Amino acid sequence: MSEPPRKRMVRPPGGGAPRGKAQRLATAKSHTASSQAWLTRQLNDPFVAEAKVRGYRSRAAFKLIEIDDRLRLIRRGGRVIDLGCAPGGWLQVLAERKAGQVIGIDLLPVEPLAGATVLQGDFTDPGCEERLLALAGGPVDLVLSDMAPNTTGHRQTDHARIMALVEAAGEFAQRALKPGGAFVAKAFQGGETAPLIAELKRAFAEVRIIKPKASRPESSEVYLVATGLRAAAPHD
Repeated sequence: MSEPPRKRMVRPPGGGAPRGKAQRLATAKSHTASSQAWLTRQLNDPFVAEAKVRGYRSRAAFKLIEIDDRLRLIRRGGRVIDLGCAPGGWLQVLAERKAGQVIGIDLLPVEPLAGATVLQGDFTDPGCEERLLALAGGPVDLVLSDMAPNTTGHRQTDHARIMALVEAAGEFAQRALKPGGAFVAKAFQGGETAPLIAELKRAFAEVRIIKPKASRPESSEVYLVATGLRAAAPHD
């Protein structure tokens, strides 16, 4: 292994609005209060600005970069499946870091990306898992999930839907990964997370909860990182 060391991002990237001089929307009156708040946040987000500079399709790329800088999950030449890959920011990071077979899937269409194979569909559909593994060339080293369902506005309902999606991704990962493989999934802090973490701890050697710097401070978003998938017990 003679790869050059990767630089860690120890502080938010530069760019965006100057410190202490938040940008305002020139056409604020034409937006609803919620959309105005979102657009203002985007204008003043240094990760949004840096993503544009680097050509990343989303600021979420920096979340995976930080996680991988800390834990070295992306193996050169490794096989990776990215669940819920739109718009492709994580696929770009995987390609940059020289993963081998990179397979993405999303309900939404994703523009083609060199170094990745992308499917449009639902990873829980019958036959989809087999197709993803066939494209990957067999069991994979890493399964990623940055998925989140559309929200209803009802907090308990939304959290239950989010956790159901993370659980489905975790079950998929346990079937798709090689022994020793790793799983990364977006989740949200809450009491319902504990049973999922307990299940992951039974299946993996170590489970961490990470909140990357690119994850907005006001958000309850965290990432579950499970490493060292245990070999399945032999059947009787």
